[in-house]
Amino acid sequence: MAYLFETFTGWKAYCEQHNVSLADTVLAYEEAQKGTTAKEVYTGLARAYHVMKEAVETGFTEEMTSNSGMINNGAKKVFNHGTAVLSKEFQNLVARALSAKEVNSCMGRVVAAPTAGASGILPGVLYTLQELHQLTDAQVYDGMLVAAGIALIIEHTSSLAGAVGGCQAETGSAAAMAAGAIVYCLDGSTDQVFNAVGITIQCMLGLVCDPVAGLVEVPCVVRNASAAAIANSSAQIALAGLDAVIPADECVDAMAEVAESMETRYKETALGGLAATKTGQRISKRVLIQDIEILPNPDE
Repeated sequence: MAYLFETFTGWKAYCEQHNVSLADTVLAYEEAQKGTTAKEVYTGLARAYHVMKEAVETGFTEEMTSNSGMINNGAKKVFNHGTAVLSKEFQNLVARALSAKEVNSCMGRVVAAPTAGASGILPGVLYTLQELHQLTDAQVYDGMLVAAGIALIIEHTSSLAGAVGGCQAETGSAAAMAAGAIVYCLDGSTDQVFNAVGITIQCMLGLVCDPVAGLVEVPCVVRNASAAAIANSSAQIALAGLDAVIPADECVDAMAEVAESMETRYKETALGGLAATKTGQRISKRVLIQDIEILPNPDE
C-alpha cells in the first residue's frame, strides 16, 4: 500500500523503514491513486514542467496587460532592467516568477502549483534552479514530486486555498514546496528538505489574502516573486545545516491555527487589507463599471 501523506515525521520514517527516497514515495502514491505507471507519471510531470516554462516565456514575449490595467508587462521590465540588486540570477528568478503569474492574471495557460494564484513560484524557482545547476529534466521532475508530497501534507493538516487560509495557504504553501524541491534537487538530506519547508512557512505565516477588486492580480503577482525569493533563502539556510527549531509538522499546525483565527475579510473576499484601501476601492469601482459596460444587452 502506498504511503498516505499526513505528516513529515511519518514521511521520513516510512522512507527510512523502506529504504526509499522522498520522490519514490510520491511516485508510488501517484501510481496507486491514479492507477498509472511510473512512465505515465513522469510523462505528466514533463508536460507540467513544459507548461511552466512556456508560461515564463509567454510572459516575456507576449503582451501582458490585464483588463483591469493593474498588470502591465511588469515581468519584461524586471527581466530587462539594467541594474541587478543582487545578481542577474536573482533578477531572473524574480522576473520569471512574475512572468508566469502575469500569464495567469491575463487568462493564459499555467500550472496550478498548488493553485493558480501561486502559479508563478514553482516555475520561477525550478527554471532558475535548473539553469544555475545544470540539472537534468529528470532531477527537476523528482523535485516536483517532492513538492507535491509537501503540498499533500499541508493540505491534510491546513489548506492550500486563500479562501480558507489566507495567502499564507497559497503563496506560503507554494514557497514551502519550492524550498523543499530546491534542497532535494541539490542533494540535501531529508531533514534539510523539511527544515526548508518549516523555515519557509515561518516566513510566510499570517499572510492575508486581499486581492484588489477581487482579482488575482494585486498584490498576488508580486507576492509570487517575493515567495520565490523566500523559497531560495530558506533552502540556502537549510542546506547550510540550520535547524528550523519548530518542526515542519508544527509549522503546518501553526498555519492551520492562524487560518482558523483569521477574519473572513482576509480570506480572498476583497473586504480587507489592500483591497479595502482608498486606492483599492477606487480600482474596484472602476473595474465593476467596466464589467457592466461589456455585458451584452438583453434587448439587442
